[in-house]
Amino acid sequence: MNTDVWKVDKDVDNLENNPQVVDAANFLRKNEVVALPTETVYGLGGNAENDEAVAKIFAAKGRPGDNPLIIHIADRKQLSRFVTEVPETAEKLMDAFWPGPLTIIFKKKDGILSEKATAGLNTVAVRMPDHPVALALLKTCGLPIAAPSANSSGKPSPTKAEHVLDDLKGKIAGVVDGGATGVGVESTVIDCTAATPVILRPGGVTKEQLEEVVGIVEEDSALKDQSARPKAPGMKYQHYAPNAPLYMVAGPKEFLQTLVTEKEAEGLRVGVLTTEENHHFYEANLVLSCGRRAELDTVAASLYDTLRSFNQGQVDIIFSEIFPNEGVGHAIMNRLEKAAGHKLITE
Repeated sequence: MNTDVWKVDKDVDNLENNPQVVDAANFLRKNEVVALPTETVYGLGGNAENDEAVAKIFAAKGRPGDNPLIIHIADRKQLSRFVTEVPETAEKLMDAFWPGPLTIIFKKKDGILSEKATAGLNTVAVRMPDHPVALALLKTCGLPIAAPSANSSGKPSPTKAEHVLDDLKGKIAGVVDGGATGVGVESTVIDCTAATPVILRPGGVTKEQLEEVVGIVEEDSALKDQSARPKAPGMKYQHYAPNAPLYMVAGPKEFLQTLVTEKEAEGLRVGVLTTEENHHFYEANLVLSCGRRAELDTVAASLYDTLRSFNQGQVDIIFSEIFPNEGVGHAIMNRLEKAAGHKLITE
């Protein structure tokens, strides 16, 4: 399959009439799948109301079919087509964070969305992306678009069009190249179908920010208990992993360097995932910084790109520093834990 690339400048006016956007929207209407930029990561979009389109998403990614997808919309009025009710809590969260990196779980209407998109559940995950190109594409095609991250299942999520092509060239109809994404980690997923909202996946909107708007917010037990079944889209299987095995390391940087030295003595090529503050401390085959520890937003924005960079470095093993598990650090650690398969080395 030929994979088209539509390069679109997100800063130009009248994007809905941009020929590249219109062309990509036509592919979506024909039930083809198209990768699109959002403020978090690139998504792999297809018509959420069509079984054939949704099946193409799963096939391109190699994603298990029991994993529900997030539905992307450009207008809150679209909710009335496939959602049974919009609770007051959800209204407040939409007012505060849409468009933006927040996915809200609603009870769904039957017979509208593809059952493949919702994995047969009686709920649906919906968000409105905060990216001008994504919003223009959604408005132009006029469809609710199911869109998981546009990567091969299990690999680091794509934050650049090149990442999408590395994984999916020849498997999808096209990629809308809107430049590098901003937030870097996926949206926060919150379930608003119960009396107290529950975070199912940490992401670009923190628990603290949510509680400022709606009061007490709980967290899904699966975020702390590996044996519990996760309910959020994209949280059921190991994700975000580079090719080489990744280990998180809790302890001072001197301890991490000891681990590096031991593995190099065994003849292994070793990679270290660190931050700008500590980059020059380590001696290893490949030392990569994913941002500034003092500004965790920069770590979130660069994490996936850095994980992918280790693949080009041909390392045999990767050791990673860990981060404060609060604020956006909660989302960073959640993704690192998934990438490492929860492998943690402590001093």
